[in-house]
Amino acid sequence: MKISYNWLKQYFKSEVSSEAILEALPLIGFDVEETEVLGPPQMEQVVVGEVIDFEAHPNADRLRLCKVKTAEGDDYHSIICGAKNFKAGDRVMVALPGAVLPGNFKIKKSKLRGIESQGMLCSAKELNIGQDHDGIMVLDASIALGTELNTLYSDTDIIFHLEVTPNRVDVLSHIGLARELVARFGGTVEAPKIQTDLQVADSLESNSVLQSLSVEATDVCPEYSAICIEGVQVGPSPDWLKQSLESVGLRSINNIVDITNYVLHETGQPLHAFDSAKVSGQSLTIRYAKEGEKVNTLDEKTHTINDTMVVIADASKPVAIAGVMGSADAEVDASTQSIILESAYFNASSVRKTARTLNLSTDSSYRFERGVDPQGVQYGIERACDLILELAGGTLIGKRVQIGSVDKALESIEFSPDAMRSFIGFSVEDTEVQSVFESLNFEVDTSSESAWQITPPTYRQDVSRPVDLYEEFIRIFGTDKIPAQGISANGINAIDHPIYQFNDSVGAYMTGKSFNEAFLYTLRNEEEVAFFEGKDHAETLNLKLQNPLQSDQSHLRNSLIPGLLDVLDLNLARQNLTSQFFERGRVFRVLEGQLVELISVGFITLAKNLDRKWLERGEFDFYSAKACTEDLFNLLPFKVKERAWSPIEESEFWQAKHSAQAGDLLKEGYEASVGLLNIKNIKERWGLSNPIFAGSLLIQTELFEKGSKHFRYQALSNQPASMKDLSLVVDKSVLASEVLKNIKHFIAQSIEGFVCEAVEVFDVYQGEGLEEGKKSFAVSMRFRAQDRTLKDKEVNGLFEVIQSAVLEQTNYQIRK
Repeated sequence: MKISYNWLKQYFKSEVSSEAILEALPLIGFDVEETEVLGPPQMEQVVVGEVIDFEAHPNADRLRLCKVKTAEGDDYHSIICGAKNFKAGDRVMVALPGAVLPGNFKIKKSKLRGIESQGMLCSAKELNIGQDHDGIMVLDASIALGTELNTLYSDTDIIFHLEVTPNRVDVLSHIGLARELVARFGGTVEAPKIQTDLQVADSLESNSVLQSLSVEATDVCPEYSAICIEGVQVGPSPDWLKQSLESVGLRSINNIVDITNYVLHETGQPLHAFDSAKVSGQSLTIRYAKEGEKVNTLDEKTHTINDTMVVIADASKPVAIAGVMGSADAEVDASTQSIILESAYFNASSVRKTARTLNLSTDSSYRFERGVDPQGVQYGIERACDLILELAGGTLIGKRVQIGSVDKALESIEFSPDAMRSFIGFSVEDTEVQSVFESLNFEVDTSSESAWQITPPTYRQDVSRPVDLYEEFIRIFGTDKIPAQGISANGINAIDHPIYQFNDSVGAYMTGKSFNEAFLYTLRNEEEVAFFEGKDHAETLNLKLQNPLQSDQSHLRNSLIPGLLDVLDLNLARQNLTSQFFERGRVFRVLEGQLVELISVGFITLAKNLDRKWLERGEFDFYSAKACTEDLFNLLPFKVKERAWSPIEESEFWQAKHSAQAGDLLKEGYEASVGLLNIKNIKERWGLSNPIFAGSLLIQTELFEKGSKHFRYQALSNQPASMKDLSLVVDKSVLASEVLKNIKHFIAQSIEGFVCEAVEVFDVYQGEGLEEGKKSFAVSMRFRAQDRTLKDKEVNGLFEVIQSAVLEQTNYQIRK
């Protein structure tokens, strides 16, 4: 939003400087993106001249060879110019050799297509006094020859580029900003007074300009006003009007169109003028569009509209898209003699939807879709009527027609000064509070002892709650006036959250194991998420974002491992031989139809380190990865029962029978996977051909709320241990973990007076001497007492009980 300081001063009557305004605007909620100064810098050799005569350039069809004099007498300058908007006798701005124009553009004698040019005829933009660069400046004929540019244009203007929040549509005008500055600095707002005494009718009396006017789409257009004026003289706008529009970045078109644009930026009310001669049937109807209708808009584009949009239509066609843009089929041009001037209140959501659908944003739609001031409908059209009668002449036909009416009054808000003081944290007198609200044109009723009743003006539709009033008070009162106070704050808990403690421990452990940490986005692409999930892609749909910003970040990630593979691939591509990475982060799964956020740790490593060293280390294998994952379990701040690992039999991601998993997210609240990644699929997707081992741990956040586990330590026994070995023959499908689990169970049931420190498989055998489909596990058990040396009798007794339980409660055989 551009605001002209010179234009603003017409309404803001105060001695406040532009510097003070610039400093205050951000404090009252309007950031200034930039400021620019309009007006010519000091330029010598730029003077008023007169075109004596001109002819076509003999060597260039588009150029003119002009004779221009800058002083009385017979001498003239030969100047070549490409503009076509002047005639002999016109007064123009001439830059003579030696002049330096804005942008350090130096004027000198030079040849153009073989003929010397002794200067330059200038446009307003080239001299930094306007935006028009379609042709050269044509001045009033009364201006004396040789008048210097800086004498003719001594005033400069400052343009504020404001960033206005969507809820403050009332500030999208010069009068609107003037109201805000008066509330901040004091002074008065002097809006132009309406000069024409317009009578109002609720229906049209047929006249020579317009025969009928009706509103069918009353839900979108609850209020519509129109004025008919005949006998207007369409022509160029006066300089003050052109300069005002150019200061806010608009191009002058003609006096009628310029007036509608001027009133929009003056008051904030969009207007439109139709050439009545181009309105078929001399009738206007505000109706819903017909599906597939076409509108040739003023931007010289054709739009196909649908039946959810509203148009202003004549007897045969739409002549405007309501609240957005008029049609070229009824535009005002030099031939126009009579006009129909409209002002309306259109539904904000309807205009917003139409503008978005057509990808057509205009100054009008920008205001309508935010909700214009209902009272501005009447003032805007009457202000424009005054200016048209003044600048274009013409005769007003009939009365101002107003069909429908918007409920203009806003509801009052119950307000307690004491509640506000408690909210803002400092004391302020009631009289000062009342003064601030009244400076904003709020009606303040203090007659009730319990609470005030405050009614905002109609242009402040964004104020509807007591907290909105608190914000308005602070904004105008000034944040710089808030008294300094001591800050009272609760101390930070000395004990970190268990999730943070776990992540901290994981970071220390993994870096200690020579892993490098990666930090990756939680958003991944659909193909990768589906690839990790496997055959059933139902979860992939549930992890999709509704409105992803990028196609490769469309889904929440369901594992850390794919991202780590990207990291490994990138490092190897850059010949960085670092090959061990881990990440601590969050992943997402769908459990029982609900999207659940999980705490996760993931790591990957090449089986063989690519660095060449004098001492070769053993390769990383499944058991290395499993041991690493078990260590991660031990870092959890809560107790997790002993894991039962089972082989992964089928997976697109993990290598079958070379990887394992444990836990269940639904039943146990955690899930772990570890082992070799699927060599074939990983190579196809990432191009990584070396064997890669990985581990993934997922934990539901609820487990961390159970409280930390407590450790009880006891002294190490200095007594000798007693060892027992047991060899079992089991089915080939039986897992070692299952055997260990059963033996530990049997020991726990029978042991008394001493402890079993470890139960471990130390040998596995298949082959000769065993039946087909069988294998043998050799299990060692280590027993110890705290206070004595164990006797063979008590250890053997327990060992016999264990053997009996194995034979009775399992189908294992004891191998002799």
